[in-house]
Amino acid sequence: MDQAVSALGLNLPQLIAQIANFFVLLVILRFTLYKPILKMLDERKQKIAEGLNAAEIARAEAAAAQAQIQAQLQTGRAEAQALVGEAQQIATRIQAEAREQANRDREAALERSRAEIQLERDRAIAELRGEFADIAVNAASRVIGQSLDRQAHQRIIDETLDESTFSGN
Repeated sequence: MDQAVSALGLNLPQLIAQIANFFVLLVILRFTLYKPILKMLDERKQKIAEGLNAAEIARAEAAAAQAQIQAQLQTGRAEAQALVGEAQQIATRIQAEAREQANRDREAALERSRAEIQLERDRAIAELRGEFADIAVNAASRVIGQSLDRQAHQRIIDETLDESTFSGN
């Protein structure tokens, strides 16, 4: 075997020293570099997982906030529709009240007009009675040839007019 090792050009003590150096270097690297690198990779992996969790939580919170905003918008729309409906009811009520007030005012004006017409009619009838009385007194005076007492004559005319259909009754 010595010849085989020397034929290959290997130096056995040097090979054993290199293998020993390799294992020593491997142990030193394991404790000095490999564990810290694995630790650093684990920490990075944990930070990435935490970041993903935080992003998921933020996404869930954003979805909840969006749902809350939608609910508030819906509530606002419902309140606005209720206010519009209430305003329309108030407007309808005000229009109805205005119509009723206009009808009352029209009826009152009509009643006043009727009362004024009745007063004018009564005045015209009274005036006609007075003129008729004067005409009747003048005619009677001419017929009789004498002047009657005005008060007695007026009493007779009023009684006659009250009995007649001309009195407006």
